[in-house]
Amino acid sequence: MKKVLVATEKPFTKVAVDGIRKIVEDAGYKLELLEKYTSEGDLLNAVADADGMIVRSDIVNQNVVSAAKNLKIVVRAGAGYDNLDLKACSNSNIVAMNTPGQNSNAVAELAFGMMVYGIRKQFSGADGTELRGKCIGIHAYGNVGYYVAQIAHGFGMKVYAFDPFVSAEKMRADNVEPLATVEELYKTCQFVSLHIPATDATKKSINKKLLSLMPAGAVLVNTARKEVVNEDELVELMEERKDLMYLSDIKPANEAVFVEKFAGRFFFTPKKMGAQTAEANINAGVAAASQIVDFFTTGNEKFRVNK
Repeated sequence: MKKVLVATEKPFTKVAVDGIRKIVEDAGYKLELLEKYTSEGDLLNAVADADGMIVRSDIVNQNVVSAAKNLKIVVRAGAGYDNLDLKACSNSNIVAMNTPGQNSNAVAELAFGMMVYGIRKQFSGADGTELRGKCIGIHAYGNVGYYVAQIAHGFGMKVYAFDPFVSAEKMRADNVEPLATVEELYKTCQFVSLHIPATDATKKSINKKLLSLMPAGAVLVNTARKEVVNEDELVELMEERKDLMYLSDIKPANEAVFVEKFAGRFFFTPKKMGAQTAEANINAGVAAASQIVDFFTTGNEKFRVNK
């Protein structure tokens, strides 16, 4: 009997676990839970005889892969997968997957929650501003970007996007104006919402030169990864431009500098909260379980992220 391990330092909700269990056990497999574990050793022991594994933000590194002698597939319940060592997985013939789209609406709604909170001066009683009639730029028009665009239309915003991997026809069909260069996106839009992955090409790519192009009253919203922002250069620019605001679902490494220098011009969630809704929790967990069962049953590797 195949064993599927759900290893979550931050557990799924009970409803999500129940959904995962039904899918796994209906397929004739055994489900094992490792929740709120406190050491890598706990994970290494649990994964030793697992055939499949579901994780959230849990780290799957070379140590984990080496301990997982039977592991054939690991699924990150969520869109981002930088917590998976893809090379280690590939070297051990382990299929690594994510569950794209399952958290998308939750992340998009959080982006707008932070925007409203920021531009209304954090509900301090001071005069703020409105979203209607403003321009928003979506940097990477994937699943989350699509939902950001839909919500932005509801606020009456003008929506632009830059993504070299998505056709202009697709964007226009969604009533989104495609821009040819990333520089044009930042130059055009007062609000920019980041949805790029953290890769060698994108890390620290949101830098002073790019952000300097933004118009007056600029607001950068980051629900992606902190690594894509050059945090030191962002601080430099915020010191020069008193109109710039940074809203992030990921605390920067230099958070103390923001606290000291930029009161009222930033907001960071206490922990990464983009996928922290009951709906997203259930969707991602159930999708991960379904993908594992489908992989073992049919060999489907549709959402594979390693080679």
